[in-house]
Amino acid sequence: MRRAYALATILTLAAAQTAAADAFRLALPLDCTLGQTCYIEDYVDTDPGPGQRDYMCGLKSRDDHRGTDFMLPSFEAMQTGVDVLAAAPGTVAATRDGMADTPVTTTTRAAIRGRECGNAVRVDHGDGWQTLYCHLKLGSIQVRKGEEVVTGDVLGEVGLSGLTNAPHVHLGVLKDGEIVDPFHPDNITQCGEATDGGLWQTPLAYTRAGLFTAGFSTAVPAFDAVQSGAARVRETTSGQPLVLYGHVFFAQPGDRLTLTAHGPEGEIFRHEITLDAPKVQLFRAFGRKAPAAGWPTGAYRGYVRLMRGDTLIAARHADINVLP
Repeated sequence: MRRAYALATILTLAAAQTAAADAFRLALPLDCTLGQTCYIEDYVDTDPGPGQRDYMCGLKSRDDHRGTDFMLPSFEAMQTGVDVLAAAPGTVAATRDGMADTPVTTTTRAAIRGRECGNAVRVDHGDGWQTLYCHLKLGSIQVRKGEEVVTGDVLGEVGLSGLTNAPHVHLGVLKDGEIVDPFHPDNITQCGEATDGGLWQTPLAYTRAGLFTAGFSTAVPAFDAVQSGAARVRETTSGQPLVLYGHVFFAQPGDRLTLTAHGPEGEIFRHEITLDAPKVQLFRAFGRKAPAAGWPTGAYRGYVRLMRGDTLIAARHADINVLP
């Protein structure tokens, strides 16, 4: 009788744990509308080797990327303040603050080694589940270790701390300390198979199109220079043209690229291009000659955005400094 009772107890506990795992579901980890005021740029890397692939065997990941990146479309959006939200109820397990909102460079990367997540919050959801929220804005964290949170509670704001050069929140999902792909939670190496939404409360649409990069040049570059990175110019003189380009993958006919650039005195151009016959990869560029007196010296920033109808698919930025 005791053995039967013990077995029944074990089975009951196991069933309860399975039910708890089955009940673990995620909401969006930031206060935005997907495809309008935010978009997903990178997914968990499902390639166990040195390459990368997302959960649909596409290009939207990076080697050993261990989370899902929810991006803001601009630095201006970050400055207005976008809340990072608890994706599920739980207990705050750890926080870190005090890191500056500074885009990482080759010279600053060593200084953040071991703190690549930047300002962050980690939430424990029980049954081995945890979520990690990285790159929060300096001084924005609103929770403390041990505090209980529910889905949608504000943890902080999207920032630019740690290993990043564009404002976003990196959401990591862990089970018993191991990284989980919330789109295919049963197998992190699985890709290309249909998903029922994974761990998400509401299934998140996937689009394989995106942007590899954006950059400034002083003339319309050759495609091989765009692909290699040789086309990118970070400094120029005031009398040179300014040309902004975007490198696109898997666009569809009718997709639109918008290219905008601003300098010390405001907008210098805005241009939209409809992609009528896109290829697997392509680039488009637009620019202007310098005015007669030359460009005002200072920092210039360009944005390239890929749109499908009213849906924002991807965005990239580029910076250039104009010298006298």
